[in-house]
Amino acid sequence: MPSPVLALLTDVDPEELATACSDRPGNACRWAFELTGNREVAKVFDWLDDVPLQILWILVVAWIINRLARRAIRRFGQRIQGISEGDGAKRLRSRTPSVFLSTGEVNVRSAARAETITTVLRSVATGIIGTVAGIQVLDVLGWDLGPLLAGAGVAGVALGFGAQSLVRDFLSGTFMLIEDHYGVGDVVDLGEASGVVEMVTLRVTRLRDQNGTVWHVPNGEVRRVGNKSQQWARAVLDVAVAPSADLELAAEVIGRAAEAVWASDDAAPDVLSTPEVLGLEYLGPDAATIRVQGKTRPGAQWRVGRLLRVKIAEALAEAGVELPPVTFVRAGQGPTP
Repeated sequence: MPSPVLALLTDVDPEELATACSDRPGNACRWAFELTGNREVAKVFDWLDDVPLQILWILVVAWIINRLARRAIRRFGQRIQGISEGDGAKRLRSRTPSVFLSTGEVNVRSAARAETITTVLRSVATGIIGTVAGIQVLDVLGWDLGPLLAGAGVAGVALGFGAQSLVRDFLSGTFMLIEDHYGVGDVVDLGEASGVVEMVTLRVTRLRDQNGTVWHVPNGEVRRVGNKSQQWARAVLDVAVAPSADLELAAEVIGRAAEAVWASDDAAPDVLSTPEVLGLEYLGPDAATIRVQGKTRPGAQWRVGRLLRVKIAEALAEAGVELPPVTFVRAGQGPTP
């Protein structure tokens, strides 16, 4: 024997149902009217099924998609940083270009770089998902989206023309961080300004030069970057002696002095390989220059170079090698920090 509820659900006048729930009744309205027989209750359920429930579903789906996207971006940032060094991370590093390869430096800079990248990607993902969800909600509420989208397009074009330099700065800053052009503490040459990097954001880079002047360089204005503090550096000296001096003896004295500096306690922590005397670099009526160079840790080339100058000057004086009026000419090293 069928239950009373089932009997009630099947015994409903279609005309009354259409009056209470319109020509195309929703499931909630149909269920409420068939269960209660009350038109007002059916209309309330019809409204709840038509607007708030749809909005709720849109917000729930958008929240789930946003959480999944942020989780994927966080894991992607960990792989860039090298935290998750599984097979997938190794394949990523081996197959991608230098954009995602490790710079070989173990410090907090890689962590800061990955955190900045993931923060930007999370913000972009949240903005896109939120925009799509907002458009869907407005559509459910019955708004005419045509004029709204047209107005937003015109405003976007106007804003794009007015803020194109700002957008260029942010895009350049993003790619600069991804490719690890430089970081805080590096000594860089950005063309118009050079010095030690004090702050890096997506929009601007702040430098302090040798004289203490602070430069704020928009990332979109940077056309080239000369980083003097990445991975390794080289101390290069052109030692000038009199053209009439014994050049072979001078080169030998310079080589012994450079090796002594490399073996000293002051320079040993900062040097990476044995120094080289490349030989005669310039010969003229005023002087003859002999070039010596050696590989150092990034940022230590200037301090090692100063130690070289002192030691070479003492060694040449002890060996009796004649010097011209200008004793040392440094190769193109740029401003000394």
